[in-house]
Amino acid sequence: MKEEYQTAERAITLGIREATNGLKMSMRRQVHSSGLGQRMANTWRGDIYPRGQNSIRAAGLVYTKASKIMAGFDEGTVIKSKDGWWLAVPTPNAPKRGMGGKRINPSNFPEHRYGKLRFVYRRNGPSLLVVENVQASYSRKTGDMRGFRKASQRNLKTGRNLSTAVMFWLVPQVKLTKLIRFDEEAKRWYDKLPRLILKNWPDE
Repeated sequence: MKEEYQTAERAITLGIREATNGLKMSMRRQVHSSGLGQRMANTWRGDIYPRGQNSIRAAGLVYTKASKIMAGFDEGTVIKSKDGWWLAVPTPNAPKRGMGGKRINPSNFPEHRYGKLRFVYRRNGPSLLVVENVQASYSRKTGDMRGFRKASQRNLKTGRNLSTAVMFWLVPQVKLTKLIRFDEEAKRWYDKLPRLILKNWPDE
């Protein structure tokens, strides 16, 4: 009887471990394929309880260390501005980092490099924050545009090669695309569990 009980403990624990690891890796692949990056994918973890031993009451826990972010992409959360006005979304023209090395936003935008931000209201479509009198910067090797920089004094005088670059779109709110489907994936692995346990149960 004791031997049979130990066999059951081992089969159940191995089945739980396989399902837990399977769900964890499925979520990592889901996050990575959604374009959120490997670092974000690796926030998904899986633990087996009780730790380090077989148990007929074994349980698995799959979780993420970025729960708020994942919940946003799972639920299609609507993000609004904290002050109730505009939500500033950086365009590809904006630098990735602002002053102090922090993520770019209008308050830390390096105006000393690009010039002052100017508000442009639009009735149809998002309003804008733009910088004027900048010139495009191109790669010498590929010829691709790398971004914008403050225009030279010569170009400012002649008016040559001057552009207005949109740095931020201003919108009342943004709805995150539903990229993550945890509940569906969890159910899929839950349904597999009996088969995984039986697979680890030795034949008589």
